[in-house]
Amino acid sequence: EVQLQASGGGSVQPGSSLTLSCVERGWPGDDYAVGWFRQAPGKEREGVSCINRAGRKYYSEFLKGRVTISRDIAKKTVTLQMNNLKTEDTAVYYCSLESCDPANGMWYDSAYWGQGTQVTVSS
Repeated sequence: EVQLQASGGGSVQPGSSLTLSCVERGWPGDDYAVGWFRQAPGKEREGVSCINRAGRKYYSEFLKGRVTISRDIAKKTVTLQMNNLKTEDTAVYYCSLESCDPANGMWYDSAYWGQGTQVTVSS
């Protein structure tokens, strides 16, 4: 059984930073892409960032320059460092397997999702 555990969310003030982590268990091997998504209240889910096995990365325009995605293959962990957070970044952030392609910025439906971690940015 594939399991994803997302963590690291919290309530912060604008301009703050947060580091989200996604730990994967149960996927055979490590040749998969990991995507971070977010969903704000009343809005559709949107892709944030993606990284594949080779370390190729993709960032959505609305967060580019403020986020860094990284991956520890041995620990099966993908980290999303978010800086200079804004109120509009408030959302539940999810990680997912095989849900994106960093080579072309495409996002796909996936059967493998973490439970989400809440990020709230307010003054």
